[in-house]
Parts: sequence; C-alpha cells; structure tokens
Amino acid sequence: MRPFIRNLIGLAGFFLIWEGAVRLGLIERVFLPTPSDVLVRLVDLLGEEDFLRDVVATVLAWLIALTLAVAVAVPGGLLLGSLPWLRTATRSLIEFLRPIPPVALIPLIIMTVGSGPEAKILLALYASVWPILFNIIYALDDIDPMLLDTARSFGTRRVRVLATVALPHVAPFAFTGLRLSAAIALIVTVSTEYLAGSAVGVGAFIIDTATNVGAMEPVLAGTIVIGIIGYLVNEGLERLGKRVFRWSDTTRVEALS
Repeated sequence: MRPFIRNLIGLAGFFLIWEGAVRLGLIERVFLPTPSDVLVRLVDLLGEEDFLRDVVATVLAWLIALTLAVAVAVPGGLLLGSLPWLRTATRSLIEFLRPIPPVALIPLIIMTVGSGPEAKILLALYASVWPILFNIIYALDDIDPMLLDTARSFGTRRVRVLATVALPHVAPFAFTGLRLSAAIALIVTVSTEYLAGSAVGVGAFIIDTATNVGAMEPVLAGTIVIGIIGYLVNEGLERLGKRVFRWSDTTRVEALS
C-alpha cells in the first residue's frame, strides 16, 4: 500500500472518530461541530472572494518572507561557515538573537513598521532564517578536510573550491533547512496575523470570526485551510528534494532536521 493511501486511511479514520463522538453526544456540537459541517462551511468559504483574498495575502507574505530568508541565510551561512574569525566575532550576537521568540518582537515591529504586511513578513523572515543558516554552517564543518586539501593542492582558488567542493556538499543540508524554515515561516505569518491585528490574512479571518457566537465552523474551516497549505508545501518540498538530491545520503540530511 502506498504511503499516500495509508495517509488517507489514517485521516479518514480520524474524521470518522470525530464525527461519531459529536453525533453520539460525547462532545457538545456547539463547542465542536462535526467534520461534515466544517467541510460544508469550508466549501462555502472557498467561494467567497474575501476569504480567498485572505488566503492569497497569507501565502504571499509567507512566500516573500521565505524568499528573503534564503537570500539572507545562504550567503550568511557560507561566510560564517568558511571564515572562522567572522563566526567567532558574530557568535555572541547570533546566540543572543536566535532564542528570542518572534511573538515577543510583535510590539516592537508594530511600533516601527505598523501592523500591515511588513510586520508578518519581517517576523517570519526573522524566525525562518536560522534553520537554513545553521544547516549551512554545520554542513561546511562536516566537509572532509582531505577533499579541501586535495583541491587546494592543485592550485584551485578559494572561490572555486567553495563552488565545486563545498556547495555540492552543502546543498542538501541547506534544502533541509529550507523545509524547516517553510513550516516556521507559515506558523509565524499566521500567528502574527492573529496577534498584530492584521487587516487581511487567514489568521486575521480566524481571530475576527472567533468573536462571533456559534463561529466554530468557519474557525475550524480556516484552520484546516492553513493545515492544507502547510501539508502541500512540505510534501512538495520533500518530493523536490528527493528528485534533486538523489545522490545525497538522505539519512544524514534528515538528521539535522
């Protein structure tokens, strides 16, 4: 049985248990509607222009933040991983910034750039840059020194050694970091929409709808949309990674995740 079919069976089993628990009265319907009710509401929402605009706003902010994270983390990781003196000089600053939760920066971001799309993009960028950055640094540390010495013994310049020896070794690790960052960026984007009072976005839709009486169906429907987006992103990146990096030792790549 293919993994996809097994996943569908497990998901169907979960929804059947949920449906049965509500219909048997084990859970009050006002607190948790049945999956069938949520599905009907989800279909209705997908036909509403305002909700689709919210979905596009969330996905667009996530994509911009992830693209910026790659643009920052890849050159930053290569520099810090290949220049030990630079890594030592910046270590205290990085270790100070890395543990700070993105949500703790929401008041500061709102005061500086407001609560518009820039807020969620900046916070998602801040949160998602670390997995890519550190995966690249650790990958550079993991290169066999003999490979580097052999390249240098032939008079190969430092830039070419980086391009022909280091980058092929680093690429699978960086891609694993990208998968992690994609999930983190989506989480932070939606969380910022919840907490920063964004005008548009699925998070803003959920928090606005939750204030209404009997709003569990659209709230759960919006949550399911976020889950579907996250699943499709992760599944797409995983399939892409398996195709592009077939030559890589996937066990080692996933170990860093």
